[in-house]
Amino acid sequence: MSMEMTAWHQLYSMNNNQQDRRRLSKATLKRIAGFARPHRRRIAVYLALSVVMAGLAVLAPVLAGRVVDAIVKAQPLSVVIWLAVLIAGLALAEAGLGLISRWLSSGLGEGLILDLRTAVFDHVQRMPIAFFTRTRTGALVSRLNNDVIGAQRAFTDTLSSVAGNVVTLVLTLTVMIGISWQITLLALLLLPIFVVPARRMGLRIADQRREAADHNAAMSTQMTERFSAPGATLVKLFGRPARESAEFSARARRVRDIGVRTAMTQYFFVTALTLVSALALALVYGLGGFYALSGQLDPGSVVALALLLTRLYAPLTSLASARVDVMSALVSFERVFEVLDLEPLIKDRPGARAVPDGPVTVEFDDVRFAYPSADKVSLASLEEVATLDSRGGERVLHGISFTAEPGQMIALVGSSGAGKSTIAQLLPRLYDVDEGTVRLGGVDVRDLSSDSIRKTLGMVTQDGHLFHDSIRGNLLFARPEATEEEIWDALRRARLSALVESLPDKLDTVVGERGYRLSGGERQRLTIARLLLAKPQVVILDEATAALDSTSEAAVQAALAEALDGRTAVVIAHRLSTIRAADQILVIEDGRVAERGTHEELLAAGGRYEELYRTQFADPTISAAA
Repeated sequence: MSMEMTAWHQLYSMNNNQQDRRRLSKATLKRIAGFARPHRRRIAVYLALSVVMAGLAVLAPVLAGRVVDAIVKAQPLSVVIWLAVLIAGLALAEAGLGLISRWLSSGLGEGLILDLRTAVFDHVQRMPIAFFTRTRTGALVSRLNNDVIGAQRAFTDTLSSVAGNVVTLVLTLTVMIGISWQITLLALLLLPIFVVPARRMGLRIADQRREAADHNAAMSTQMTERFSAPGATLVKLFGRPARESAEFSARARRVRDIGVRTAMTQYFFVTALTLVSALALALVYGLGGFYALSGQLDPGSVVALALLLTRLYAPLTSLASARVDVMSALVSFERVFEVLDLEPLIKDRPGARAVPDGPVTVEFDDVRFAYPSADKVSLASLEEVATLDSRGGERVLHGISFTAEPGQMIALVGSSGAGKSTIAQLLPRLYDVDEGTVRLGGVDVRDLSSDSIRKTLGMVTQDGHLFHDSIRGNLLFARPEATEEEIWDALRRARLSALVESLPDKLDTVVGERGYRLSGGERQRLTIARLLLAKPQVVILDEATAALDSTSEAAVQAALAEALDGRTAVVIAHRLSTIRAADQILVIEDGRVAERGTHEELLAAGGRYEELYRTQFADPTISAAA
């Protein structure tokens, strides 16, 4: 490696590896060893190849010196030819070993990335909903990308670099001292001129890069939010395109200015160090030439020393920052383990059972609940705050009790924020109760397996989520083994088959991010079709028809009535007209059951339900339509 390349490598190492110098614990190292254990044979071969290649790198300059000596001493042509053949063989061997080493390195790195990403992805999927409501998605994705790749670097780059550089340094110094200890000492005395500026300049460039990264992150956040359909709509509705453009341009100009300064700093640094390398070579040639002319050194030895000098600085400078390289690469493991160590609040108990066969009852028995505090479900680094809020959440449910027998519909009504959706989220165990019990089929949901709960329950929310996938893909998410006939049957019952038939790609039509290529009513009917395809025994509808117009609502209500026949249903409704036929209506206020009864009973009681009903249907036209 030339001195100029060494300078660039040192700069890259410094400005990429200054972010963290914490001391790693033995427990962390043991966990890293656990991830490395399946790849231990490949790692051993990789390290052995790195050592062999380091030896070949030192041998080549020595042979080059022998060629010069053979020429100067007028040795037979065969000697020169054999030395040249040997140098060519070394080059071929080094190239071949380099290919094998690269193959091993890429296999190690990609295998480790696969293991880490799979572990993090699977773990994150087990986290409770509270985790996702607090975590910044970009920060979480960064753990799966940047930090996992940083952890990979510990094996593919740093590990082999340290091993190879140690061998190269020892062999190079041994050979150089054997040739001339005076010239070797001179080379070592020049080392601080090379290393010290590199570390200082690297820190300055690292600061500039971090500032640029912060601005780039801000630009990415702005683009992500503003380029989504809801964000773009908001910007247009409030007429802020010019201001948004100005904010983005300011950040972009700042990144440009930092980029110019960084480029000039790098160029100045590399130019200065290239000059130092030229002076070092000049001193070697001058002192070596003096020794050669005085008969104390062979001409070939001078050439060998000059070539070895270029091989000396690279490992010395790399090893000078080896600790930072190792710590910076391995600290990515800590950031990955930080996510893996966050225990899910919701997990299956040992021996968790399935929901009993047959019709399923739903029971809430004196349920009390408060949303968990941030320190129980999240990480400060994922929320991008200094410290997490450890205060417990305020209780939102106070002694909720009701039973829905098989085939019954229980309706929940009340003011916004009264706790209706919270009740709905406790049933599929998106959260666990603090006190009391939620039962499915007479069994505490905490004693049931999560797979069994998912097969038993189906839920449609007010803002039914769709993936950026085809209509077919979004439907099959509920039941991958469903047939084409079953898919079309679900669409017909959701009153959506005619629309899908009219689309050019029919079931293969991509609905767009969050389904924004469909209207609000179409999007909601597709989520209801997904529910119908799943055929759950218990159905939860959380304002499921709120986004539908009157015509669509009537059609979907008819489809739901057919689909819910014989099944238990818990329905949260804002439009009271949709739950008149409910077997029991619970009026939820301030996390308590304020009233309960049928539609007629509650109207006759003249309480909160009657007030809600009268307020909603005060308009005669609405009343008539209802």
